[in-house]
Amino acid sequence: MAAVFRLRVFMPKIIILGTLLLLVSCQSQNNSAITLAEVKVARVVSGQSLEVLGMEEQTNLISPVRLIGLDAPDLRQTPWGEDGKKLLETLMGGANQTVNLEFDFEAKDQFNRTLAYVWKDQVLLNEEVVKQGYALFVARSPNHKYDQRLERAQQWARIMGKGIWNTDKPMRLTPGEFRRLYR
Repeated sequence: MAAVFRLRVFMPKIIILGTLLLLVSCQSQNNSAITLAEVKVARVVSGQSLEVLGMEEQTNLISPVRLIGLDAPDLRQTPWGEDGKKLLETLMGGANQTVNLEFDFEAKDQFNRTLAYVWKDQVLLNEEVVKQGYALFVARSPNHKYDQRLERAQQWARIMGKGIWNTDKPMRLTPGEFRRLYR
């Protein structure tokens, strides 16, 4: 009899709790609206940076863009820096190509570069650079929209021994460590 009484008392609370959990789990992970900008690539600066034309109102002004979620080797960090830059140039298809920039919560970094996910022909180039082993995945708050994709790409590159993960010629210093030592 006592068990039936407890069940009657707690059942509505269990149903409400279950319903709330179901509603929360069905909500989108990222509530920000997708913001895209179509721009032309002026040049690839490195494995993680571009210069583009067509940002905002000043369509002829060159704007620097930093790819979100990755840290590519410095250009002086041979051979990985130059290889990363060449890979990004290849993925872009060269200068004067049109790409789409997708923005997250934080629009600019401390150097006033636009922070973006770069899309070319429905391929997320941030992810592809990491997957080919020419950049490390680095989560940077508050921009986390594609962190899982980038982390999986890095795991795949490590397992496959791609680029900086090549066991015959591994990168010894992270890009951040290299920059601190050789400034």
